[in-house]
Amino acid sequence: MTLESRLDDWSRGWRGPLFAALVALIAGLPGLFAMPPLDRDESRFAQATAQMLETDDMVVIKFQDQPRFKKPVGIHWLQAASVTAFSAAEDRGIWAYRIPSLLGAMLAAAACAWGAAALLGPRTGLLAGGVLGATILLSTEAFIAKTDAALCGFTTLAMAAVARIYAAHLAGETVNRWTKLAFWIGLAMGVLIKGPVGLMVIVLSIAALWIWDRKAPWLKDLGWGWGLTLAAAIVLPWAMMITVATDGAFWSTAVGGDLAPKLAGGQESHGAPFGVYALAAFLLVFPASLLLPSGLVQGWTGRREPGIRFALCWLIPTWLVFEILPTKLVHYTLPAVPALAILMAAALRAPLGKIPRIIGAVLSALAGVLFAVLVAYLYKDHGDPTDLPVTILTALLFLAAGVVGAVLVMRKTAATALVAAGALGVLAHAALVGLFVPRLEPLLLSPRLEKALEQADLAPRGGAPGPVAVTGYAEPSMIFLLGTTTELTDPAGAAKAVAQGRPAVVEGRQDKAFQAALAALGQTARPAGVVDGFDYSDGDKERLTLYRGAPIRPDDEDADRAPDDEQETAAPEQSKPEPKSSGKHRR
Repeated sequence: MTLESRLDDWSRGWRGPLFAALVALIAGLPGLFAMPPLDRDESRFAQATAQMLETDDMVVIKFQDQPRFKKPVGIHWLQAASVTAFSAAEDRGIWAYRIPSLLGAMLAAAACAWGAAALLGPRTGLLAGGVLGATILLSTEAFIAKTDAALCGFTTLAMAAVARIYAAHLAGETVNRWTKLAFWIGLAMGVLIKGPVGLMVIVLSIAALWIWDRKAPWLKDLGWGWGLTLAAAIVLPWAMMITVATDGAFWSTAVGGDLAPKLAGGQESHGAPFGVYALAAFLLVFPASLLLPSGLVQGWTGRREPGIRFALCWLIPTWLVFEILPTKLVHYTLPAVPALAILMAAALRAPLGKIPRIIGAVLSALAGVLFAVLVAYLYKDHGDPTDLPVTILTALLFLAAGVVGAVLVMRKTAATALVAAGALGVLAHAALVGLFVPRLEPLLLSPRLEKALEQADLAPRGGAPGPVAVTGYAEPSMIFLLGTTTELTDPAGAAKAVAQGRPAVVEGRQDKAFQAALAALGQTARPAGVVDGFDYSDGDKERLTLYRGAPIRPDDEDADRAPDDEQETAAPEQSKPEPKSSGKHRR
């Protein structure tokens, strides 16, 4: 049986979307369990969700005691449901917070296959969903506990529903009510997850298609009456509750403090010139880079075909908006990548042209080499000799994915090239995030700090007095792992914590001031461990020293303890913590 006949068999009915979802699952699953909490956005989202569960406040989003008024609540509710079902907030297992992202990636791949099949046939739909599920961009976002994979899933669901409604109108068929339901759920959930972004993609795509066709009679088939009611029922309850709870501060902060700066300039040093996304596209869609030139050519030559026209109306306006915006991050373009996957899959319906094949082969090999070089660079800067076998394996898999795809596409076996490159690319990504990166200990500052505190019997979650006071290091992953009450302070505050019998963590540049403050309190330092590493969020080397809390004198005014605690405070290593349910910390 040929590969083409197998693809035809796998793509029948719901097999195509299910197969695409399986590809996304396999591609994203290794990182979900193996990767530690990432800084900064993932840990901020996860910590805010954990606090919702700890406080039973599912409306106001907070990071410690600071309001986090940037994105709507959708992803936090999805994460809270996942943690409640599979874990617990006190466990701080990041994998449970990542499940909605993995499901979002699977939904995106399945919806892409479902929508493309209506306009371009089941085989093209299957290939489009598989290409999307295997891309390094989506498979990476699939294990990061933030908004982007879930947004891509619901936005793609809405766009796939539009594709099927558009196709039904062209064929003179009746639109299924479930298809309309999928559109409104996708649109509403996109708004609830990331505000206007998903809505922008959908509106721009429909407007572009309307302008291109000069008419859009199929729009009346969307079910506007009950659809808008359903969307309002999903979005408005929380919108009203957050408005009342914050006196409208959420909206002013979300727009004025988050959205407006992104529109005005490169927020948080993430600015880049126009065209950066286009130049990076061959890396973002790896291991399907070999089809990128052919997909773009297909977009031009097949633009009169309804399916190609639909993909272009989805891709071009959305991509241009993200290119125009001064703030640029690689994941911003994710809602447009399904359209690109459709174009690349559609290119396989006919033999690829010579020039697109050559350019695709070069891009595929170049991407494989660049990812392999990245692996070697990370090993050189942050690895040790024990990491060498995994480094070699990961680099070779990336090289193989790029080179094998390039060789096969030059032999005019494009479908085989895509499948081979895809399989090797998924394995390479699994090795990267499942084996290689988790071994680079200098990059794992917060997990190693948590482990060091546990080994020294200083972890409040393990029963030691708390909270831990930290000065000079404030990454969100540390707060997520050590607990909500972790105290971010200055050297004097860290010294006071030690004097009160609590542990402190002091970054090397703050140590001199800490020692002076400790001496002023009549205390001496009691180091309990050191964690050296590299903070990839700000590019600084860090040296974190753990200090034990000093024994507290019964008459110490700062201790604020009852007389019957004297025996416990004389030996803090043996002290018993207050019950976790009390929510209070000893002073």
